[in-house]
Amino acid sequence: MRAKGNRIAVVVTAAFLALLAGCAKPAGTRFEISFPASAHAQPITGRVFVAISRTATPEPRLQIGSWTLRTPFFGADISQLQPGQAAAIDSATPGYPLESLKEIPAGDYYVQALANVYTECHRSDGHTIWVHMDHWEGQQFNRSPGNLYSGVRKVHLDPKAGYDVKLSLDQMIPPVEAPADTDWVKHIKIQSALLSKFWGQPIYLGATVLLPEGYASHPHVDYPVLYEQGHFSLRPPFGFSPAPPTSAEVQRAGRFAPFLERGYEFYKSWISAHFPRLIVVTFQHPTPYFDDSYAVNSVNNGPYGDAILDELVPYLETHFRILRQPYARVLSGGSTGGWESLALEVFHPQFFGGTWTFYPDPVDFRHYQMVNIYSDPNAFTVPGFQWQIPERPLERTPEGQVLVTERQMSQMESVLGSHGRSGQQLEIWNAAYGPVGADGYPEYLWNMHTGAIDQSVARYMRDRGYDLSDYLKTHWAEYGKDWTGKIHVWVGDMDSYYLNLAVYDLQNVLDQMKDPPANAYFDYGRPEKAHGWQPMTNADLLRMMADFVTQHAPRGANTRAWKY
Repeated sequence: MRAKGNRIAVVVTAAFLALLAGCAKPAGTRFEISFPASAHAQPITGRVFVAISRTATPEPRLQIGSWTLRTPFFGADISQLQPGQAAAIDSATPGYPLESLKEIPAGDYYVQALANVYTECHRSDGHTIWVHMDHWEGQQFNRSPGNLYSGVRKVHLDPKAGYDVKLSLDQMIPPVEAPADTDWVKHIKIQSALLSKFWGQPIYLGATVLLPEGYASHPHVDYPVLYEQGHFSLRPPFGFSPAPPTSAEVQRAGRFAPFLERGYEFYKSWISAHFPRLIVVTFQHPTPYFDDSYAVNSVNNGPYGDAILDELVPYLETHFRILRQPYARVLSGGSTGGWESLALEVFHPQFFGGTWTFYPDPVDFRHYQMVNIYSDPNAFTVPGFQWQIPERPLERTPEGQVLVTERQMSQMESVLGSHGRSGQQLEIWNAAYGPVGADGYPEYLWNMHTGAIDQSVARYMRDRGYDLSDYLKTHWAEYGKDWTGKIHVWVGDMDSYYLNLAVYDLQNVLDQMKDPPANAYFDYGRPEKAHGWQPMTNADLLRMMADFVTQHAPRGANTRAWKY
């Protein structure tokens, strides 16, 4: 009897242990991120990230957001995190392109943590918000001075076995080293009174000025000016370089090496005999939401349009010998800069003399890339299908291969930052064109998780004039005489981001304008011309602009003075 009882006890005990094992909490997947007081003595409000890569070069933090590498990263907000206190990134933390740490296959990885540090801003509109202030790096948070990062560690991750990796943000990104001025290139940086008042923080505008050959030896000559628009950069306009790139520079530049070579070719034209002598200026105007403000007033960004026209341009015109007449002020730019160059001409037709616009961001919001924000219910999917619903593409190759969808881009931006603080493309459009929300942050045109479009935000964007095609059509009777003949647009017929579609819409609108006719120029460069297509060299572009300035100069203007 006793022996039998012992056997029963053993069986019951084994069953009980098995039950406990079945009910045991599964192994967790977790990173703990902290920073020492020696790295940052004050608490931090911002967002922390972990990047998980199979390669250590470049550093994982610098791989975040790369479309080619698609390195997984995960991000979480932090509020008043104290030195020594840990923030957690675990299986519930959103990620991109993988949605959860549980999806990381077992293996060895290089990991690195990063903190994007926010500043509290008491804006003049009454809202108090936290955003990352630019430190003259162009809102590149993984390179932004003052942000913290950890060393790179090689670890073994296995979601089934679980892990708890501790990373210390013990390093700080150093300040940006501003390029030195040369005889050719001058760098300007001024504090904007208008923007600083709006943000309750010092906000700066800048410009890189390329002076023509003979500027110093012709002290009595005033010059036409090209205001070239584009993403934040401290490099000279058109990549101007008095020396050919070294083999090491070409190797580091990789696929961008041709731009270095073009910069030297442009220099040789710039100093050549009979080349038109213009001043070329690129603007720097990063916002807390992007590396570029889109050069317009915005309820979220502040009065950047006014600051550029009323503060930056007058500063330049008083410090350099620039002709202060509309015929001598011309515009150009590509992509974001393409939209800006057209917008500046559209909104200020009596100030600028013409625009040469390349592959602009959506200029007609019936094609906000491939989305009609006025009628489509959803940005992620194509309407009219029930069973197999096509996804909306965002980027393609010239052959048509889809690389990124609207859903994927929205997912990435939502991981990079909450409340529109990703510093990326979709959310700067919200900030630049859209209304401010009740919480002080930009309202979303579409839900970044479901794609559902808020038509009230779409109407706001149109009614405030940011749909440039609609604005031109609506105001043609008033300003048509100031716009006619001034608009020139180039975009590839297979633009990588489908931007050609909105340009088709714009051309259809302008082709219908009468009294006066638009006399606008459009070129689509068929076949298979992708984003970045430009049919002429930058030197030829300047020659074209110089001829236009000469032809449109008022009677009595001395256009020979700057053609030595």
